[in-house]
Amino acid sequence: MSTRDGVDDSIRELLLLMPRMVGRAKRLPVPERVRSLELSPRHLSLLALLLFDGPATVNDLAARLEVAPTTVSLMVGDLSRKQVLERREDDTDRRRRIVSITAEMRPEIEEWLAGSASAWRTALAPLSSAERRVFVDTLLAYERALDAEAAAN
Repeated sequence: MSTRDGVDDSIRELLLLMPRMVGRAKRLPVPERVRSLELSPRHLSLLALLLFDGPATVNDLAARLEVAPTTVSLMVGDLSRKQVLERREDDTDRRRRIVSITAEMRPEIEEWLAGSASAWRTALAPLSSAERRVFVDTLLAYERALDAEAAAN
């Protein structure tokens, strides 16, 4: 398959690349303490948000992860029991709870995510802001297309 504009050539290249990328990402070293927690990919997204963006409320995390607050609340509860996350009262609104990574686990979470973040930084740094936006938007469009494909089947 090869089209005039090269879309099929790019698709072929990406279909060969994606399994290699996933395989390499899975081989990144995971600190023993983190490995013993038996975390899922959804936990990775939550922890990455808290690591890069700092403490947040369950509702803020749910909005950024594009899931229901109850889903985030369950994850936070699970990770709190494992002493990975902590909830504290918001100083400005005592009804709200702020979620953060515990000081004890923060170094190991940072170590776990550092390899992937460093590789992304190396790949994205040479691009302009607009080029990075196109890249991220393309990956988001791909994700939406996979969801639509799954829903259709």
